Amino acid sequence: MEKNSAAHAFATLGHPDRLAVFRLLMRFAPRGVRPTEIAEALGLKANTLSHHLSDLASAGLASVERRGRSLFYSANRQLTEALIDYLALDVGRARPDLISPSLSAQKDPAMDDTDFDVLFICSGNSARSIFAEALLRDLGKGKFQAFSAGTRPNTALNPFALEVLERNGHDTSSLRSKHVSEFQQPDSIVMDFVFTVCDTSAAEECPPWPGQPITGHWGLPDPVKAMGTDAEKALVFAQTYGALRRRIETFISLPFATLNRLSLQNRVDDIDTEALKED
Repeated sequence: MEKNSAAHAFATLGHPDRLAVFRLLMRFAPRGVRPTEIAEALGLKANTLSHHLSDLASAGLASVERRGRSLFYSANRQLTEALIDYLALDVGRARPDLISPSLSAQKDPAMDDTDFDVLFICSGNSARSIFAEALLRDLGKGKFQAFSAGTRPNTALNPFALEVLERNGHDTSSLRSKHVSEFQQPDSIVMDFVFTVCDTSAAEECPPWPGQPITGHWGLPDPVKAMGTDAEKALVFAQTYGALRRRIETFISLPFATLNRLSLQNRVDDIDTEALKED
């Protein structure tokens, strides 16, 4: 990266609110986010957010795409990678005492094709993340240890979600709503993968996970908010279950033993991108 471009990017990120916006965009990557959702998550006024998004776009750190009547902003991952490389490899001269092993020039080995610990997070942990936990547990055939949690968990699982799971042959006896803090203790299991399955949880401020797990955002509408008759609500829950099942079936079929971390992250991102075309 050229020095002036790097200086412009660093200056743009030097404002706390702009940095917060950019960090949120990165948590949703590769998806885009509506300005209204960013403003709500960060508590920013619309006109203030508009200035920050414009500055990020001018620096090349963000791009905007119109879909119908809505604008979606997304992080420029290529420029972000170049900026990190510039700081670590050019400014830091690749000193091993300054950069983590994940940024070193050494080839990243393939992921061991063994058991993986996977956490699914949503806001209430009563439907979407519970669906994902049960699906991965049962479809993964012992290769995956699946967990789920919520940033603001409900006290009980949604009855429509339980009905869908039981109708599809899943044992629900061990499932329960849990707060994400259960998995952030010093003695907690170090996750290999962490997925957010709702936009609210993706926007939550959360400390980095130990072990640098592969992360993904598979945001789906909350079926709990479905309106109408019980039959209409049940249909929405069934559709949500189906959308997650398609993603998880693709995930468990990945050739983990032949993929390094970068390739695996890209494949995880692609799962959601391709699934959105089918949903």
